[in-house]
Amino acid sequence: MNVLGFDYGSRHIGVALGNRLTGTARPLGVATNGSSGPDWERIEQWIRDWQPEVLLVGLPLTLDGQEQSASRGARAFAAALIKRYTLPLHLVDERRSSIEAARRFAQRRAAGVAKKKHAADIDAVAAEVITETWLAYPT
Repeated sequence: MNVLGFDYGSRHIGVALGNRLTGTARPLGVATNGSSGPDWERIEQWIRDWQPEVLLVGLPLTLDGQEQSASRGARAFAAALIKRYTLPLHLVDERRSSIEAARRFAQRRAAGVAKKKHAADIDAVAAEVITETWLAYPT
């Protein structure tokens, strides 16, 4: 009943694990991304470890719901995931996920659970938000 959620970015891809039974998610980590593409070995390891039934990719939209340049990158990453893993994949509207991820990361820092040096992990927290959004309203 596992799902993996991805927050695609041109430098980092945040990854979160969700559970359809509990409706909860947690950050797993961040894979690098760059001119040579995503760190497919790291992504493959998460897929092997967690054996998700569904993959989720956040789709960055403008506040009024329009696609933007970042949407193309997320869609291309989603297409590559489908081609590699042949798992069901859903694009998830990620509007305001960055704001919620920043809020959660700040709360975790205040509670002593996260440290400033782990700021790159905010992408994994954004993936957690994306995953929770889909778990609350699966398509």
